[in-house]
Amino acid sequence: MPRITLTRRGFGALAAAAMSAPGLVSAAPRRTHSAKRLLKPPRLRPGDLVGLVAPGGYVSEQLIEKSVRNIEALGLRVKEGRYLRAVYGNYAGSAQQRLADLHAMFADPDVKMIWPVRGGSGCISLLSRLDYGLIRRNPKILLGYSDITALHLAIYNKTGLVTFHGPVASSTLSDYSRTHMMAVLGEPQASYTIPMAQENALRAHTEPHYGIRTLTAGVASGPLLGGNLSIVAALAGTPYAADFRGGLLFLEEVDEAPYRLDRMMTQLDLAVGFANAAGVMVGICEDCVAKEGRRSLTLDQTFDEHLKPLVIPAVTGYSIGHIRNQFTLPVGLTARLDTAAQTVTLLEPAVT
Repeated sequence: MPRITLTRRGFGALAAAAMSAPGLVSAAPRRTHSAKRLLKPPRLRPGDLVGLVAPGGYVSEQLIEKSVRNIEALGLRVKEGRYLRAVYGNYAGSAQQRLADLHAMFADPDVKMIWPVRGGSGCISLLSRLDYGLIRRNPKILLGYSDITALHLAIYNKTGLVTFHGPVASSTLSDYSRTHMMAVLGEPQASYTIPMAQENALRAHTEPHYGIRTLTAGVASGPLLGGNLSIVAALAGTPYAADFRGGLLFLEEVDEAPYRLDRMMTQLDLAVGFANAAGVMVGICEDCVAKEGRRSLTLDQTFDEHLKPLVIPAVTGYSIGHIRNQFTLPVGLTARLDTAAQTVTLLEPAVT
């Protein structure tokens, strides 16, 4: 057989012809993030001690009192952080004070769960100084959303510890959010299915952004990664970034104009690539509209620009975000998204 020599141009033409042949897909294979060994915290039990902290924005006495009532109503006990009432600008004390409270709660063997009063801002400034060795040696539940996203992603990246994107301690807990939160934190189950909140579906009749939209239908499985969109985008390119290749990316936001959401989504797409995810879930984005009189895409149009071209399952309006009826997601845990059933199923226990 005669030897065939291919020039670079000839090879390119041959490859192009092969990829355009019937039945062949031209898309590059999806990259997946490296498997991470999960570290799961002990389950939450009645009477457990909860460490109340403020790693981000400053907190008022009213928010502290509400948080204590929430914790005690769940049959749990409260330990307040030493610097819980500290104020430094709009932060809950200096970075050193906020770190000290976090480290003290992880080091205390009696504390079984760490629950921030609120999000706000400032958690990102703690990441380079967190004692990840201490956290790894003392795995325990960390629960919160919004700015707490920075802690979730950093701790997962550096330790493999499963933390929980869900209500903060001062949240107004609905029956829906309380039920799913306590089931995920306190009841280890091989499989646990979370349906979307009916309360949100009813609210969609008057507030359309509460409605669920399926942009691309399907079923997808992978580790849960994400959180507040502005924080996930801010961490892109850092050692604490969300590597959602092959994962279920979940995002939520509040009080951001569509053009800002577009910029954040573009940043994430450039950094990792939405097409490399197994699926994408966007929560309910409150007050994400343009200022009156400004020319702007709508919220739906903004997400459509980024998610409609994908061939992976993609949805918006899921029960995640700065809303009363939100469910709790274990960061890093393997789950399955089913767009037809409108459910998220945890495929392993989140706690031991």
